Amino acid sequence: MNLKKHAIIVAGGKGLRMNAGLPKQFIPIQEKPILMRTIEAFYHYDNNIGIIVVLPEPEIEFWNELCKKHAFSIVHQITSGGKTRFHSVQNGLNLIQENTGLVGIHDGVRPFVSKETIGNCFQIAAEQGNAIPAIEPVDSIRKVENDRNKAVNRANYRLIQTPQVFDIQKLKEAYRQAAQGNINDFTDDAGVFEFAGHAINLVPGNRENIKITTTFDLAVAEAILKTK
Repeated sequence: MNLKKHAIIVAGGKGLRMNAGLPKQFIPIQEKPILMRTIEAFYHYDNNIGIIVVLPEPEIEFWNELCKKHAFSIVHQITSGGKTRFHSVQNGLNLIQENTGLVGIHDGVRPFVSKETIGNCFQIAAEQGNAIPAIEPVDSIRKVENDRNKAVNRANYRLIQTPQVFDIQKLKEAYRQAAQGNINDFTDDAGVFEFAGHAINLVPGNRENIKITTTFDLAVAEAILKTK
């Protein structure tokens, strides 16, 4: 069964940790804005995927001008973000009319997600209802509680990435349920889906799939591009 695929790319960052006047999703790496590179990753995986970009309302016009400047022609829909990431994803979901198929929710500042990671997530989600990319931590981990800390086994932990891919109908229902509670409890879409009673399926991510939020991350991104 060939399920329709969608990708909601959430790009609501302000770049505060960058100390940049430009929102981080628009910062260029090797002369191309990060967000464009992120969209390209999904287009290169499947040029028929339905791409939705969620941006803060005041930045939509600027994004359109950037697309003209860079002759960026990959077809995508745009919607405005909400007051939280939860609301922004909801706005993206509202643009998807059908209730069958798969949707991946992805951070706009993760441009180095691999075709293999995207493909694995959509494949496992098609088979099992959801798929969340994750990697094993390489550093030692200590748990901090009150004024004390203790070592924990890092083999029991995973670092979570995006795209987090779900059955569309189940994710829409999960968001409806979660909206009745404290949305501040959710840090990602897997948390929303889990709240609705679903088990989460972890799949291998790729270590280059970093979230660019600091000047250090930006330097790493430049280095990654030089190897491609």
